[in-house]
Amino acid sequence: MIVVHHLNNSRSQRVLWLLEELGLEYEIVRYQRDPKTMLAPPALRAIHPLGKSPVITDGDLTIAESGAILDYLVERYGAGRLVPPPGTLDRLRWTYWMHFAEGSAMPPLVMKMVFDKIETTKMAFFARPIARAIAQKVKRSFILPQLEQQQDYMESELAKSAWFAGAEFSAADIQMSFPVEAASARGGLGQKHPKLSAWLQRIHQRPAYQRALERGGPFDMAQ
Repeated sequence: MIVVHHLNNSRSQRVLWLLEELGLEYEIVRYQRDPKTMLAPPALRAIHPLGKSPVITDGDLTIAESGAILDYLVERYGAGRLVPPPGTLDRLRWTYWMHFAEGSAMPPLVMKMVFDKIETTKMAFFARPIARAIAQKVKRSFILPQLEQQQDYMESELAKSAWFAGAEFSAADIQMSFPVEAASARGGLGQKHPKLSAWLQRIHQRPAYQRALERGGPFDMAQ
């Protein structure tokens, strides 16, 4: 039996969604973030040494990292579903977006979240204006231009096809859901990117996505 070690409001929501798309049976072990630090609880270290989610167990196997988990599930249980045929250009695009999601899209979003936090964190009155000035400069000079460039790029790619890896919905769209949802929630994604916004609406309307939300519980970035 596949077991998903599911952290609330995390990347593991993608794993639940893929399992629903594939129609596989699975169990959920739930973990809650620390309300102050927003970090995963120490209990996750009993499953994987890094103590982060997502992690799945499948028999004797323990697999971490969203992309690795999705790749494993599609290869072992997909029977050719949710992945383009080998040797095609769409398969190359599929592989690219499976890696782009965490390798390129998420780092500036995480940086923005950190520097936003710096601007609002309580600190000594004499340090506050300095910290805020530094945070704002880093965002203006580096983070926000990176986000805009990436969103423009993703928008242009969705002008080529309805889905990230071609004409058919695939696991690449599931993998890309988290960074695009994060960009919509806190990364400035808006009216300038209508194709990305329309893509978000389409994935949120998928029955398997809705079932994953019902199983996984509240997921703020789905709003």
